[in-house]
Amino acid sequence: MIFFISGCKVKKVTVGEGISFEKEENLRYGTDPEQIMDLYTPHQGFSNKKNVFIMIHGGGWRGGDKSNLTFFTLSMMQRFPDQVFANINYRLASSTSPGIPNQTDDIASVIQYLDKKLNGRPQFILLGNSAGAHLSMLYAYHFDHQKRIKAVVNIVGPTDLSDPGFEKYDDYSFVKNYLVSPKAVVPGISKTLFASPITWVDSTSAPTLSYYGNTDRVIPLSQMRSLDSAFIQSKVNHETYEFNGGHMDWEKAPNNQFLIEKTARFLKHLDKK
Repeated sequence: MIFFISGCKVKKVTVGEGISFEKEENLRYGTDPEQIMDLYTPHQGFSNKKNVFIMIHGGGWRGGDKSNLTFFTLSMMQRFPDQVFANINYRLASSTSPGIPNQTDDIASVIQYLDKKLNGRPQFILLGNSAGAHLSMLYAYHFDHQKRIKAVVNIVGPTDLSDPGFEKYDDYSFVKNYLVSPKAVVPGISKTLFASPITWVDSTSAPTLSYYGNTDRVIPLSQMRSLDSAFIQSKVNHETYEFNGGHMDWEKAPNNQFLIEKTARFLKHLDKK
């Protein structure tokens, strides 16, 4: 697989024979320096009948960068040559600047920006890994009040921040104490439960495809099982797969291509309904 990117402000990206996109790099969707994205639009333009993938990187909520997902985004573009892809950065969390609600607000800002940019109201697919998957699920299940999210692709995402198995995460003290702003929390619920996607799963939740590693030392399989249980109870359309490997092995061959093909099949089934 060969990718070619030409050198100009609006770059042409070729991902296969007859498959090309226009790339606009570091578009600002907000006033903060971290609120930027790379936007890939099919060379033939955008149709309201098409989907927009919003790619959301991991990094423990306070690290990472959109560049971490660039190669996987290009691979997805090859499989989905007529869709739009937005590979985003978001405001990183710190002990003085909580990730929630800033990061979920950033997803909302991206959607608002793309509505105007693309001159329409497309359907959005949130695809994230690790912390990015957590944010994808949390936004889709709790903050998507206008039901703009067609589906979520959850790659090794934390689903229950109060899970004892997840408390072994080496940065758990940050998650517990600083990830969520106390001002954002609904009365009568802890910060960790408020920020847990499974708390908000109901019968209207976005269809979700999940992908977890069977030797992941960061996100235990108990997180996958808790999410599946919530989906089954609420009768949410979902598919769940395991891959051989640890937290970062989802992007390695053959795991990456397996994920891409399962995503394509999952979305095709949604379109038939």
